[in-house]
Amino acid sequence: MAPTMATGMATDDRATLAHGIGGASDLPIPPELAIAGAVAALTISFTVLALAWRRPRYDGVDRDHPAPAWLSRIADSTSLLVAARTFGLALFLFAVVAAVFGQDLLINPVLGMVYILLWIGIVPMSLLLGPFWKAISPVRTLHAGLSRLTRSDPEEGMFGYPERWGYWPAAVGLYAFVWLELVYPFRTEVGSVRLWFAVYVAVMLIGGAAFGNRWFARADPFEVYSTLVGKLSVWARREGRLVLRSPLANLATVSAAPGLVAVGAVLFGSTAFDSFHASNFWVRHTQTTSVDTVLLNNLVLLGFCVLVGMIFAGASAATGVGPGTRRSELPGRFAHSLVPIIVGYMVAHYLTLLVEGGQNTLIQMSDPFSNGSNLLGTADWSVNYWLTDHPTFLAVTKVLGVVLGHVVAVVAAHDRAVHLLPSRHQLTGQLPLLFAMVGFTAGGLFLLFAS
Repeated sequence: MAPTMATGMATDDRATLAHGIGGASDLPIPPELAIAGAVAALTISFTVLALAWRRPRYDGVDRDHPAPAWLSRIADSTSLLVAARTFGLALFLFAVVAAVFGQDLLINPVLGMVYILLWIGIVPMSLLLGPFWKAISPVRTLHAGLSRLTRSDPEEGMFGYPERWGYWPAAVGLYAFVWLELVYPFRTEVGSVRLWFAVYVAVMLIGGAAFGNRWFARADPFEVYSTLVGKLSVWARREGRLVLRSPLANLATVSAAPGLVAVGAVLFGSTAFDSFHASNFWVRHTQTTSVDTVLLNNLVLLGFCVLVGMIFAGASAATGVGPGTRRSELPGRFAHSLVPIIVGYMVAHYLTLLVEGGQNTLIQMSDPFSNGSNLLGTADWSVNYWLTDHPTFLAVTKVLGVVLGHVVAVVAAHDRAVHLLPSRHQLTGQLPLLFAMVGFTAGGLFLLFAS
């Protein structure tokens, strides 16, 4: 698997657990019990919500609390902005140096920096701090620098951003990244990662020049991903002021736009595919089939993303139409409920890799040129395999990640439904989306245990 290989951990026996939690025979929890319990949890949650939650509690309801004055001063200070931009640019330049001048080896830290610290680490950082990538984005910093040189406003581009594009550029960018990570045959070669990010930076800077900062908010795959996950944090802005907000209330502020469902489908579908293509069934099939494995993986990755999008869009559209709402708008209005599912799957699928592979990457970062140096003083560290050595805790944590993600999604979808749907359809109208959530939960746990 790409990230596991990228960190050079493949030679460690315990690395077999780095990308998941082992096969079903390795787990201390029976898969049938976990799946049954998860389905029961969703059903009970929905029943309780249907009986006790008849009015919106988060959707369109003002429940903000002003942040402490001292915290607002820090958050709004120029010093913090400069520090965040400097940190992001420094990491970017470090990765560039390692990618350009480092050796094309699995121990080159740029692989772990991209596949682990960036792609997986963006989730916990955004949960803790809000839209983390927007704050440190090196492409935003480069765009701001170029705008200053040309004496132009970084907020304004040469053209207005077409609203019909919505999040589609970000969905394409996210798919391009998961394609690189999961199915591209040369994904663990430094040159492949270097080329991908060269194209990414070029597209972002050209788009920024054309459309201003609006481009990054809608087209930068990492910023869109981080901002969506950050909606589950307690941090928000109201009329420019820092406020504290319930994560569910924050999540309800995700605005519907074209391509939002596609973004969720790519993030969700690619993680499901990663579990599937590590399953014993798929490994055996690809070893015996005469069809090219790379072609098969490409088709199945695309199929997973499209299938997730179609199931979610179909279930959302089937909920029923309230006053002033068109059926075609419903998938976008309910798309925010995919975010907790995505976070739950990331926890379930990548927790071990983030903790143990992340440590390994920090060790490798002291030696970016693979010449035995110790630039950051971390080369003598060793990886702590506490998670791998406690499989029961790990399995319970990952199952809970999937289940809690879906329960929060059901709550978010229910709150939106009672806001949108007429009273006579508020219960029955949610059933298609509930069935879809149950299917996602059962399928996700099945794949988790099968990988």
